[in-house]
Amino acid sequence: MNEQIARDVVLVRAIETADEKREVLSEDDRMYASRSARELAQWQASGKQAEATSDDFLQQRSEQIIKRITERTPAFGVFARRRNGLKTLARTLPILALLLGAGLDRITDPHRVDLLSAPLLLIIAWNLLVYLGLFIWLFIPSHPLGWPRSSMVRYLSVGKLSLPRKLPHALSSGLLSFMGEWAHLSAKLTSARLSRTIHLSAALFAIGAVISLYARGFLSQYEAGWESTFLGASQVHGLLSFLFAPAISLFHLQGFSLAEIEALRFPQTTAAEGGARWVHLYASTIFLLVVLPRVVLALISNWRASRLTQHFPLDLDQPYFRKLNDSIGVATQGMLRVLPYSFTVDEQRHKGLGQIATMLFGEQGRVMLRPSTSYGEEAQDVLRGTDLNDAQVNITAVLFNLTATPEKENHGAFLDYLVQSSTRGIAVLLDESSYLERAGEQADQSARLAERIALWQQFCQFHKTTATLVNLLDPSLHPLDAGVGLKLSVAT
Repeated sequence: MNEQIARDVVLVRAIETADEKREVLSEDDRMYASRSARELAQWQASGKQAEATSDDFLQQRSEQIIKRITERTPAFGVFARRRNGLKTLARTLPILALLLGAGLDRITDPHRVDLLSAPLLLIIAWNLLVYLGLFIWLFIPSHPLGWPRSSMVRYLSVGKLSLPRKLPHALSSGLLSFMGEWAHLSAKLTSARLSRTIHLSAALFAIGAVISLYARGFLSQYEAGWESTFLGASQVHGLLSFLFAPAISLFHLQGFSLAEIEALRFPQTTAAEGGARWVHLYASTIFLLVVLPRVVLALISNWRASRLTQHFPLDLDQPYFRKLNDSIGVATQGMLRVLPYSFTVDEQRHKGLGQIATMLFGEQGRVMLRPSTSYGEEAQDVLRGTDLNDAQVNITAVLFNLTATPEKENHGAFLDYLVQSSTRGIAVLLDESSYLERAGEQADQSARLAERIALWQQFCQFHKTTATLVNLLDPSLHPLDAGVGLKLSVAT
C-alpha cells in the first residue's frame, strides 16, 4: 500500500485502540465498516478477476471510518486533512539557499577574484567533509545520528503537533498515539525526503554563488590575486594545483605556473585580464565537487522516498490486522512467543496463554513458551541464539508476575535489551492470577490491585513498552479486543 493509505490505516488503528469504551466508534460502527469494506474489496477484486486483498479491505475500511468520525466531529476532519511539515520546507529551503548563495558577493570585493576566496573554499571544504561523514556512516548504520530531534521528526512527519479543540478524550488520546507511532513508522521516508531537500539546497547554494560570480563579471572588471600572512607562493600554488586539478583535466582549462602565482600576489600589480580564468576554474571545481555530487545524492534520496511512498512498509502481521483480515478470509497462522521472567508457568497457565493466542490470532493462533529467565540473569546470556526478529513469530511478549516488584537493574534491564534488539516490537503481559490468589478477600484488595497495576504500567512506559493486564487462570476476565490485540513498543 502507498503512504496515504498506510497513514489512514494507522490513524484508524490508533483511534480504535484508544477507544476502549466505544465512545467514538460503537461496535455497530466497526462491524458496519468491516462488512461494507469487505463487500467493496470483493467487488473491486471481481472486476479485476482476482482475489480480495487485505490492502484493498483496509483501505476501504479506514476511509469509511474516517468519513464517519469526520461527520460526527468536524474538528477531526481538520486533523485528518493535515499534511506534514516537509512540503513547506521542501519548497522554501532550496529557494532560500539559492538566494543566499547569490548574495555571497556582498561579503567580498566586487572588483576582485581572490585566489584564496574564503567563501568559495569553505563551500568546497564543507561539502567534502559531508561526503566523508556520509561515507563513514555507511559502516555504522545502527548508531542514531542524534539529528534531527524526535520532536522535529514528528513535526516533519505529521505536521503541527497541536490537536484541534473540542475533541472527545478517547479521540484525542488516539490522535496523540497516532502522531508518535506515525513519526516512528515514517522515519525512513521522512529521512529520505529531508535528505533530498538538504542535498538540493546545498547544490542550489553553490549554484547561486557561481551565478553571482559570473553576474558581477559582466558588470565589473575583475582583478585576480591573493594575499596571506602564513602561506607562501609555493604553498598557494600547491594548494590550488590540487584543488583545480579535476577541473583542468576534465574541462581542459588553462593551468598556471608558480611564477604566475607569485606575480598575482597582492599588493603587486596584477593583470586585469587574468580574472576570467580563475572564475572559470572556481566555477568548474564547484560544479564537480559540490553541485554534481549533491544532485546525485538528491536523486538517490528522491528514489528512496518515491519507493517508500508507493510501497510503504507497514507490518500487516500484527494482531489488529490479522483479526480484520480474517473477516475477508485472509487468515494465516499466528505465533505468540512468550518469554517469562522470574515466572514459572504451570500447565493451567500455559493453557491460558494458548487462549490468549487464540484471542489474538483466531483459531490459527499458537503459543511458543520459552524457558523462564531467572531473577538477575543477563538477557544477552539467556537469549543468546534467539532470533528476536524471527519472521515466523508475530508477537514476542515478556511475561511478568504482578506479585513481583519491578526493578530497574533486573526487570528494566531485561526489557531494555529486548526493545533495543527487536525491530518487530515487544509486548508485555502482566499476569494478575497469582496476586489475586494471595490477596484473597481483603477489604482493600481493589485499591491495592489498582496501585500495583499503575506501578507496573509506569515502569513499562519508562522502559518504552506498554503492559497489558491478563489473567492466565481465566483469560476471559481481560479479553483482548479482537480489533486491537497487544500493544507493541519499538525503540526509537
